[in-house]
Amino acid sequence: MSKVYSNALNETLEIGRIIGHLKGEKDGPTVVFFAGIHGNEPAGIFALKHVMRELKLQQRPILGQVYAIAGNLRALEKQTRFIEEDLNRIWLPKKMNHIQQKRTRLNDDENELLELHDLLNKIIGESTAPFYFIDLHTTSGETSPFVVLNDSLLNRKFASNYPLPIILGIEEYLEGALLSFINELGYVSLGYESGQHDEISAINNCIEFINLTLALTTSVGFSKSELTLLNKGVLKSGKVSNKFYEIYYQYTIKKGNNFKMLPGFVNFQKIPKGKEVALDNDDILKAKGNRQIFMPLYQNQGSEGFYYIRSIPKILLWVSKGLRRLKADHLLVKFPGIEWESLKKDAMLVDQRVARFLAKSIFHLLGYRARQLDKTHLLVKSREIASKNDEYLHTDWF
Repeated sequence: MSKVYSNALNETLEIGRIIGHLKGEKDGPTVVFFAGIHGNEPAGIFALKHVMRELKLQQRPILGQVYAIAGNLRALEKQTRFIEEDLNRIWLPKKMNHIQQKRTRLNDDENELLELHDLLNKIIGESTAPFYFIDLHTTSGETSPFVVLNDSLLNRKFASNYPLPIILGIEEYLEGALLSFINELGYVSLGYESGQHDEISAINNCIEFINLTLALTTSVGFSKSELTLLNKGVLKSGKVSNKFYEIYYQYTIKKGNNFKMLPGFVNFQKIPKGKEVALDNDDILKAKGNRQIFMPLYQNQGSEGFYYIRSIPKILLWVSKGLRRLKADHLLVKFPGIEWESLKKDAMLVDQRVARFLAKSIFHLLGYRARQLDKTHLLVKSREIASKNDEYLHTDWF
């Protein structure tokens, strides 16, 4: 058992890996909530504990199964983001194979991953589809709540049920995230950022979001009036238009650098050209144009200083949806400089010296995540191939 403290509530909880587990008498969806993947983000832990307790007290009927899982128990107890390695950056095939084979003499964060991975496999192996995986987070800076996800049509469709801003494209910048690993398995998976770390509102927002998720997945039966109230509550929690946004720039802090975000920036804030944003060693970082800032870093741990985002026009979302359904990506390999990198035809290697006309934005439209391998080559991987759409066909929202 681990002790988790909330500055917002001035309260301590004693928890194990599984905060709560509810199983209905009838088969149904399997909904898995994670909280505390970062140890300095306890709001989700307290929110899940509250919801699971309330559901038991109210004796609401459960359809399928609901899991509430604690992330980095060791870091949560020490109230730090991680011990040695960021648990939300090490869900990488090579790293995980190493941990699975070694299984001993692991550092604290590797042990956390091993325990979570074993539990994840057990849940998937013993539970029924459809599966939903929700990762609860908070931010170091002030923020309006939002949803973040890997850009598959399946994720988009489910996330569109939330009256919140939805952020696409973060997986191109964050390698080794838990949700990216789960998304590669083909399941609906999304992250929810409920507010600033130590604000009571972050816990309350999280509680409403969890309940709305249970309603949307039909895991818990809510009346129409209750569902309306939940939607209004989640909508009211935010101050930002519930549009789709994409991340197009990340400022990466070099190891050993002294980075300091200048005070006063909040998520989704629009800033003018020339605005001083942060200090990195002796350099003053300024906006090179009119920008909209996202996830400014106001904590000591972390290597992502800040992002820039922009809203996505609805017409582009529709075009993207149509091109993906038509599998227009298969036409690209007929152009010089582009070839399948995988026999599964889920990834392409792009030689930018030849295929100069193909920018990352085109691959994004077609459902691909693009990573720069070197100065001349892109590796683009499909976000659609793995999606287990068939498992969600008969859901109310699909």
